[in-house]
Amino acid sequence: MKITFAPGPSKVYDGLPQYMQDAYQQGILSANHRSPVFMDLYQEVEQLMREKLHVPADFKLLFTSSATENWEIISQSIVQEASFHVYSGSFGKKWFDYAKHIVPATQGLKLDANEVIDVASLNIGNTCDVICLTQNETSNATQVRNEYLAAVAAKYPEKLIAVDTTSSMGGIALDWQYGDIWYASVQKCFGLPAGLGILLLSPRAIAKVKEKGESGRYNSLSFMLENAVNYQTHYTPNVFGIYLLKRVLQGMPEIQLVDKKIKERMRALEDCIANTTQMRMLITNEQARSSTVMGVTAKEDFIASIKKAAEKVGMQLGGGYGPLKATSFRIANFPAITDEEFNRLLDFLKNY
Repeated sequence: MKITFAPGPSKVYDGLPQYMQDAYQQGILSANHRSPVFMDLYQEVEQLMREKLHVPADFKLLFTSSATENWEIISQSIVQEASFHVYSGSFGKKWFDYAKHIVPATQGLKLDANEVIDVASLNIGNTCDVICLTQNETSNATQVRNEYLAAVAAKYPEKLIAVDTTSSMGGIALDWQYGDIWYASVQKCFGLPAGLGILLLSPRAIAKVKEKGESGRYNSLSFMLENAVNYQTHYTPNVFGIYLLKRVLQGMPEIQLVDKKIKERMRALEDCIANTTQMRMLITNEQARSSTVMGVTAKEDFIASIKKAAEKVGMQLGGGYGPLKATSFRIANFPAITDEEFNRLLDFLKNY
């Protein structure tokens, strides 16, 4: 079977076939979302998020269909006047564009891929009440490190901060105290099939939802939170995906151990690329470089040839995204990739 190093949908955990069989045998696939079985499952997953990812006890876990769906939810249920988006890549730009479609007063600041947030010169006016940051930008392999999140939070304590961790939640340690709204999808660092989104809200975010007072819509956070109090959802959710998430969380080490391993692997990848003559890191500024997605750039013909060579030996390298498609490839540095698979990749890159 071919090993995929694409950054999403990415390689799933090897234990998944057994988890799927267990779900069938336990009747999870037919569980009603108002039943005690589902409510227990919901509560277990929320508790596991606290135990394994160190999510604060007063944060509330909500389930959605995808990270993209969360863009609409945030703009409609939390933003009161406007949001301010800081981004460098395609997904951050899409979030900004989507928010602007819903709230025309939305503002944004585009950074160069190798640029970190200059917090001292960051100027966000009073008209924006939510700051939106793409912590890990899958398209160009950048990230906003915890220290920059902390600096933004310290400068604007009165504003809520929403953080896109689609390609990092479950892979690196996050400082939850510096954000109020965190979201992700399970097809990245959680090593699961696509189709389930995660949304985490701080008490401040929940209070903002109540203050805004909207209700009645399908994606109304007020409606979602009313149900979540009883560990239920406002619609029939992806119960199968939620069960699989529970099993993955049960089997994973605490996040500080996962974080250590992921960063050690990334250093090994960086050293490998540095010792080649035709490849270089897409992001040259280490402070802006992702820990969970690596971008490698080279001449167009080289990119095409190395991807073909990888396919021949049973490995799929992730393609470059958008304008970077022809001159780069991406490597998912996600926890579901085994040590043996990772070492195979390193050997291939070193010897190509």
